[in-house]
This record gives sequence, C-alpha cells and structure tokens, in this order.
Amino acid sequence: MLDKNPKNVKFVVKHFPLRNHKFAKKASIAALAAHKQGKFWEYHHKIFQNMRSLSDAKLQDIAKEVSLNIKKFNRDMKNPAIQKLIMRDMNEGNRAGLRGTPTIYVNGKLLKSRGFQGFQQMIDEALKKK
Repeated sequence: MLDKNPKNVKFVVKHFPLRNHKFAKKASIAALAAHKQGKFWEYHHKIFQNMRSLSDAKLQDIAKEVSLNIKKFNRDMKNPAIQKLIMRDMNEGNRAGLRGTPTIYVNGKLLKSRGFQGFQQMIDEALKKK
C-alpha cells in the first residue's frame, strides 16, 4: 500500500498487547527499545517469527540477532517513556473498542476487507473526500 500510494498513505503503528499473551507487553517494550536503535521492523518481525517461544531470554537473543547494543537495549527496556507510550496506545485502543490485533483503520474507519483490494478501495474513498 505504501509503495502504491507514497504521497497519500501514512502507516502508523499503535501498540495493543493482549493480556492473554504472557509476553505481549514485554515484546512491545522490546520492539520500542529496538526502535531507539533504528531496528523496530527487524525486531518486530523476529518477535512474530518466535511468537510461541517468547521469554525474557528470547527477547535478549533477538536483540543480539538484530545487532542491537545490548546495554542500551536493556536500559531502554526500563525506560518509563516507552512504557507510558504503550499505556497511551492501549488506552486509545480500549476507547476505540479494540478486541484483538492487528486492527486496521483507514482515516478512522475500521478496515473490514483486509486484502489489497479492500485496502486500496478505502484509500481511494478517503482520497475522494479530500
């Protein structure tokens, strides 16, 4: 979607770790700590590849795999600003009535048809209203 609509589409990630996933919140914190070193997407993809085996040790292993500065990563894992950001995102998600992830909105409207055509149709509709 970003390649097809480079001037009109902005992709925003909000964190909404689900309570029933034991390491979801820690994984969100870790991804944002990785972001501080410019490695959010690399780290994010590894989290999802290892979703069933997440643990404190695995989060550290992933940090090493993506070549993070481990001391900085661990410091950032404890950064209250990161935790505050995640709480803000979770509160926004709760107010919006989110029940799961991923949930996708286009200009404030919930995307129901998640295929490429559904995305593009919502983007085209939003652009017509400009």
